[in-house]
Amino acid sequence: MSDRRLFAVPAARDLLPEVRRRVDALIEARADLTELSVDLHRFGSSALGGLAEMKALQARLDHILEWFPDQGIEVKGLAPVLIDFPAELDGESVRLCWLEGEPELSWYHRSDLGLAGRRRLPS
Repeated sequence: MSDRRLFAVPAARDLLPEVRRRVDALIEARADLTELSVDLHRFGSSALGGLAEMKALQARLDHILEWFPDQGIEVKGLAPVLIDFPAELDGESVRLCWLEGEPELSWYHRSDLGLAGRRRLPS
């Protein structure tokens, strides 16, 4: 058996408010970094700063992202943010799946299927 964390549905749902708080910070940094990068490429300058600010935003994103694996949470995508909580349902390896903008944790997929295999969590 792997030493990685497996989440029960209630435990993952309890962690979701903190996940959402951190994802909000990630979204803000992602937007700033995108805008800054495009402005620097197109115009050579940006109201958000220059190369130093871009490096700082990249470091901020890295710092935000470090928290997730420390909790046993997998970040599968950044735009949109896609979060997986490793779990087992009925003895099968699954991922409890949360997508940026969703109000709650209501989906899962088999670990070998990914997002295309998403199903609603049973009641």
